[in-house]
Amino acid sequence: MDRDAGADQNPPGHPAATHIPVLLHRADELLGPAVGGDDAVFIDATLGLGGHSEHFLRTYPNLRLIGLDRDPQALAMAGQRLAPFADRITLVHSRYDGIAEALAHAGLAPTDSVHAILFDLGVSSMQLDESDRGFAYSIDAPLDMRMDPTVGLTAADILNTYSHGDLARILKTYGDERFAGRIASEVVRRRQKVPFTTSAALVELIYDAIPAATRRTGGHPAKRTFQALRVEVNGELDSLSAAIPAALDALRIGGRVVFMSYQSLEDKVVKQALAPRVLSATPVGLPVELPGMGPEFTLLTRGAEKASDTEIEQNPRSAPVRMRAAERIARRSAA
Repeated sequence: MDRDAGADQNPPGHPAATHIPVLLHRADELLGPAVGGDDAVFIDATLGLGGHSEHFLRTYPNLRLIGLDRDPQALAMAGQRLAPFADRITLVHSRYDGIAEALAHAGLAPTDSVHAILFDLGVSSMQLDESDRGFAYSIDAPLDMRMDPTVGLTAADILNTYSHGDLARILKTYGDERFAGRIASEVVRRRQKVPFTTSAALVELIYDAIPAATRRTGGHPAKRTFQALRVEVNGELDSLSAAIPAALDALRIGGRVVFMSYQSLEDKVVKQALAPRVLSATPVGLPVELPGMGPEFTLLTRGAEKASDTEIEQNPRSAPVRMRAAERIARRSAA
């Protein structure tokens, strides 16, 4: 989820002029040691408005950027922002599970060719702030929620066509919604009379379905449902599960990766994907480490780091962030 800071060349009112990159200083601390040399390759797998990428391009003058984003509008805005570095950037319209294809597009191999990778996951600040995208429960807008508005089902499609069981599963699994069954039942009942088209109708339904005592605690009652629909619409967890192995394989020895997650499911996928790569693959019980079977990565963070109070005060959207980072230290022998 890219929260991008404004650059001097961005006019007032341009989205890039009002957004602050999350944990930028810490991301630089973690990734900087891998990109300070000549001809370093940096992948911003979630380019957004380009705030993180702009910082790294300015700070490391020999850096080459490959930026991915599934949102054509964000990609175009990032291209404008990063125009001063046009000779050092390759921007690719792709989900982050298209890293291998993006590297091929840039003329690089899918393995051992990248020095640093950044994943700033979730919905972007631009998408949240745009009133016609349907991501925000506080604004009445068409129930779209597609990060790439050119492909796939919308949130309205899901609400109007999925079975009660599938709706309840999505709300429970992706939103941790206690009242998933009640909300799903109400969706099915109401859509028979009037199909869902805008967010206001869904928010009204959620208020009616959730007990009043529960509505008064734990933040906005629609937050979990909107998160669950967004994850389903964009296939976020499946995409992330496919992207992480490709990202780790792309890193050369000494290369580093940073993940910034904004919900527990994302962080769980990251944690589980890193776990086998930081452990030895030598069978348990052998007295020595087998050649080529040692850990491939070492963790650079102790668990999942959180934003500091100062960071949250300066940028409230950093409050839910969970950051994990790792460095490649070896490559295992082929099986």
